[in-house]
Amino acid sequence: MPQNNSDSQQGLQLPSLLLYIKGEPASKANSRKIVRYGGVSRLIKSEKALSYSEMFKRQCLPLAILMEGDLCVTMHIYYASRRPDLDDSLILDLMQGLVYKNDRQVKERHLYWHLDKMNPHTEILIEKMPRG
Repeated sequence: MPQNNSDSQQGLQLPSLLLYIKGEPASKANSRKIVRYGGVSRLIKSEKALSYSEMFKRQCLPLAILMEGDLCVTMHIYYASRRPDLDDSLILDLMQGLVYKNDRQVKERHLYWHLDKMNPHTEILIEKMPRG
């Protein structure tokens, strides 16, 4: 019996993905700043958020077929100092269109804060959740 296109694509999806991203993520709460252009105030990404976004995109190449369905994400974020708050929201946003279609697919998260002054980075495990 022939498979339809969605069935054949389903077989090609990864059940899980492990990423290692170098660099310290910006907190989403602190990742925007207000600037004025021609008398109009606008929110733009901070330099740290822009820099991290570019680094992330160079290290996380898009999957040929994005992960679908409900996902569980486990992140170990290694910061360069004790100052940053544990915040995964910018990373979740950056994975949209590269790993999955929308960060609303993430139904379960496990976050861990670590200190690594010499090598700030993030270890990310994305797993498909069982149906039901």
